[in-house]
Amino acid sequence: MLIHAVLGFALLETLVLAAVLLAFADRVAGARLLSAFLVGISVWMVGNELPNWLGPETERVMMFLLSTAPFTSVLFFHFCVVFCRVNIGRAGLAAAYALGGGATLAAMVMVPGHIAQHPDIGWIAVAGTVGWVASMAWVVLGIGGVSVLLHALLRARREGDGQKFRQIAAVTASCLWGMLCLTGYGIAVLGWPVYPFPLLGLPLYSLILVYGILRYGVFVANAWARRALVWALLLALGAGVVALTPLLPFESRWLGGLAVAASVLALNGPVRRMAERLVYPGGRVSIADLSAWRSALLPAETLEALAQQAAALLSHRIGTQVEVHIGEPPQAASSTPQLVCTRSSNGEVEGWHATLQGWDAAPPGPRHVAELFGTVVAEAAARVEQAQHAAARERDRQLQARLAELGTLAATVAHDIRNPLNIISMAVAAAPGDTRREVAEQVARISNLTHDLLDFAKPWKLSPSTIDLATHVRNAALRLPDVSLGAGLDQPLLLQADPRRVDQVLTNLFENARIATSATDDPATPSKAATHSHVHIDAEYTADAVLLHVCDAGPGVPVEIRSRLFEPFASRSPGGTGLGLAIVARIMAAHGGSVVLTERPPWSTCFTLRFPLTTSS
Repeated sequence: MLIHAVLGFALLETLVLAAVLLAFADRVAGARLLSAFLVGISVWMVGNELPNWLGPETERVMMFLLSTAPFTSVLFFHFCVVFCRVNIGRAGLAAAYALGGGATLAAMVMVPGHIAQHPDIGWIAVAGTVGWVASMAWVVLGIGGVSVLLHALLRARREGDGQKFRQIAAVTASCLWGMLCLTGYGIAVLGWPVYPFPLLGLPLYSLILVYGILRYGVFVANAWARRALVWALLLALGAGVVALTPLLPFESRWLGGLAVAASVLALNGPVRRMAERLVYPGGRVSIADLSAWRSALLPAETLEALAQQAAALLSHRIGTQVEVHIGEPPQAASSTPQLVCTRSSNGEVEGWHATLQGWDAAPPGPRHVAELFGTVVAEAAARVEQAQHAAARERDRQLQARLAELGTLAATVAHDIRNPLNIISMAVAAAPGDTRREVAEQVARISNLTHDLLDFAKPWKLSPSTIDLATHVRNAALRLPDVSLGAGLDQPLLLQADPRRVDQVLTNLFENARIATSATDDPATPSKAATHSHVHIDAEYTADAVLLHVCDAGPGVPVEIRSRLFEPFASRSPGGTGLGLAIVARIMAAHGGSVVLTERPPWSTCFTLRFPLTTSS
């Protein structure tokens, strides 16, 4: 009969689902409990069908199997508690297990009922007094489990947790559908003159539960799960065709089998597409979607701009806020789902790769979209990185070309200037002393300018060696009046650097500090600093560098030139050439370090040099 074919198929589905959940038990909260519950449901279905399979003499075994229903309800209740993370304490669980286990033992020891013939179902169990008591126990436990689900559903709605709300709603809907299907047995037991049609929907209980699990993250969807769902749907289709074969105008097993095979083959494609939509609702990504994403990300010229554009696209697509990090992984944990795109260079997986963080509770559909979107973001990150490298190489090429032109110009100018300077110097030999001193001073300024131009423009290489930066600082500071040295210079500061260029950096900075503080020699000005010194020098170690701070209590750096302070001729101190800080910046860059203007109260001006602990020649 049709009902027996439907129940047999439902039994097969339930066992397959139990095995699947058990295989992925480490990824699903309460999966083992849910798997055990489904096995209990299978035992209960076997008990109901056993007399119809093997005859009424199996009545005693049938009653024994049906007696396990209260304990199966305990497993369902326990799963709901774990899945919804509801704390009822050990006492609550112990009471539930006592109720279900006690009812099961009582039904096994005593006679729970007898079997009777039903015109539509065949042999069916009719509960006696013990059976009704046991039935009330599993009904109470079942209602308790659904109550836990409803309570958690309302809590998730109050808290505004839409993701959790949809998860619990899916499981609740599947459980309510299962209870509705089981009312078919109630119709038969009560003897109502109605066909027990709710039992025909029992196979859908497993499918609804599978759908809820796969869609809302109770079970991790994968390609195997999709294939399993496809085969389940095809088997259901085949069972439906078999059930309809008696309506054919002819009787032939060969023709019936051919009809089943033809139906399954013809609907194989639509069933697979349906399974794809069931497993990945909202997760269908077309070639047009991929092209649109690539086009939308194409204008991004930096990784920061790419991350912002990618976050906006993905958030709009899946309907929830998503963070996108490109280059560096996030430092702090976030409750917002994140797509992290990083570059790896370890062997075969070299390149950009996208990973998902904080998507454990997300439905497989949006998660599937995010995974495909991540591949597009990784491609875009590689493109941006290549474009930035190309732009950096072009800037370096142009800089080298400009420096070469400037070097040629400076060498020509220096050569053409030296001879007139010598003539001027000799021409004023007989002039008064004040005139000779003035001319000599101006000639020296021009000579210094040509020297700095040549030094800045010409190509040169470092000659690094191991030096003690603290010793170089102390020696250079001897030329500074009114200077204080910090405690960081009391210990050796060993690093790989070009000693001549380091001395040049220190000389330029110390000369700037001396000139800046010469304008504030008034004793009333030390209020700018915490000490009576006009210049303060200190150093410190970090994890990968040595930092040297050169601070002074001068008038400070004007705001309008701070952004271009290290460019040639951006600032010119009295008697300076305007190239001192530009040369400092170039020397530090050649060492793989940097120089920046920092804030270190109470000093008005402070330059911080960063020397890396590894050489960069």
